[in-house]
Amino acid sequence: MVQLPVDPARFATFLGVMAVMAVTPGPANVFAIATGAEKGKAAALTAVAGMNLATLVWFAAAALGLGGIILAFPRAFHLVALAGAAYVAWLGVKSLLAARQAGGELAPSRFKPGRSALRDGFAVQISNPKAVLFFTAVLPPFLDPHRPLPSQLLAFACATIGFDLISMSSYGLGGAALAARMTEPGFRRVFQVGVGLLLLAAAALMALRH
Repeated sequence: MVQLPVDPARFATFLGVMAVMAVTPGPANVFAIATGAEKGKAAALTAVAGMNLATLVWFAAAALGLGGIILAFPRAFHLVALAGAAYVAWLGVKSLLAARQAGGELAPSRFKPGRSALRDGFAVQISNPKAVLFFTAVLPPFLDPHRPLPSQLLAFACATIGFDLISMSSYGLGGAALAARMTEPGFRRVFQVGVGLLLLAAAALMALRH
């Protein structure tokens, strides 16, 4: 009899838990909204790609036992998480400062696919406390010690990234749709402030949840 890579019952339960976690507003989803609102659909989807690339790195780390290292040396990751939160806060402050420009008009977008949004998305997710919680507390109970670990991690990675792609993209495109309607200078100024506040909220979530 061929053994399945994952325990069906555990995997079904994991899918339910992951669905809830994916749609729950957190640093990644808030950052997706802010990116879509400020830079548009292409930037939002690129940021989503960056965040899920970081998720892949986390799964690779889980395969190498990094979760145990984090639990053994929590202060080390605490510093990484705070650095990530500070970086996102800096992006938020930049947006608020941009709103103070004469007329409150947004500068022409300098976004180029594959550059800043990908990097920023990766930075947000690699230092996201929610990701650490997932890999050190949520995922381990679903792993079956009697089955090969690589095949299990692959199955869980596909499910996790699948849910995250749907959720993050929806949040990001929602932010972009909002941006498309903000064409008047006055609204655009308020809009830029909103983006800054969203980024600061994401930074606060990253720092406080950790």
